[in-house]
Amino acid sequence: MNTIRIRVILVLAAVLANAPLGWAQGYPAKAVRMVVPYSPGGPADIYARFLGPRLQEALGQPFVVENRPGAGSIVGTDIVAKSAPDGYTLLVMSNTHTVNESLIPKKPFALMKDFVPVAPINYSDLLLVVHPSLPAKSVKELVALAKAKPRGLNYASSGNGTPYHMAGELFKALASVDVVHVPHKGSAEARTSVMGGQVEMMIDAITTMAPIAKAGRVRALGTTGRTRSAVLPDVPTISEAGVKGYETTIWLGIMAPAGTPKPIINRLNAEITKYTSRPDVKKTWNEQGAEPMMMTPAQFEKHLNDDIAKWANVVKVSGARADQ
Repeated sequence: MNTIRIRVILVLAAVLANAPLGWAQGYPAKAVRMVVPYSPGGPADIYARFLGPRLQEALGQPFVVENRPGAGSIVGTDIVAKSAPDGYTLLVMSNTHTVNESLIPKKPFALMKDFVPVAPINYSDLLLVVHPSLPAKSVKELVALAKAKPRGLNYASSGNGTPYHMAGELFKALASVDVVHVPHKGSAEARTSVMGGQVEMMIDAITTMAPIAKAGRVRALGTTGRTRSAVLPDVPTISEAGVKGYETTIWLGIMAPAGTPKPIINRLNAEITKYTSRPDVKKTWNEQGAEPMMMTPAQFEKHLNDDIAKWANVVKVSGARADQ
């Protein structure tokens, strides 16, 4: 009798030990929802729609992009936080989320507690633009104009806590200017305001703003990277144009609800990395101003924690608030 019990226990132990592997092998068995907590047309939406079909091709099930904007990414992110941790609801996130950890501490979730990192996607420079009617033809002229008219200029962003908001606050702090933040409900709305002249300036993703600048609908003054962008090689970086030390980018990634089985996380990471490391993908994205990012879940977790610390310092130094 004891021998039979021991055998049963060993069989059960083997089944339980192999269960996570089974989850990964059978995953996905149905459509996967990729929640983008921003409006359509921004980088997170665009690259989620790049990635979705490739994951469907690799894993055999649809990866459906669902836009759930609101409250600077809080609405859509909270939906994912409260979803089942089974790999069928994923969050398409950006450094908005690492900023919000200090900018909006009273949220219905905590990023590193209620989510697990899956994989990064890419990063890209931002672009400082002004409406063509503004007399400033360079970053130095823009700074001089802003200093001559404290709170006389406005800058648009896609919402409080977004990388575009914080890029503007960083610019204000390093250039010692007082420019009024005008948050919008999404990137498309903010771009429309700048193109229409309702708001004088904006720092936006180069992947979406460069074509508008090339068409002459806005004037490009500076890029936000460490070096000039191949997309607009004649446009200086903001740092070389006069605001020393200015540097910021927007990066994108995938997270899942806390408790999602590790084998599923690893499988998603492997498939995403396989795609983003392809030479043709790198070439296409580079032409748009984006650079692929490849990290293990553990490396991505470190990146997230480092970014949370970085933006906590910027929020403290700039005095930025969620209602600015």
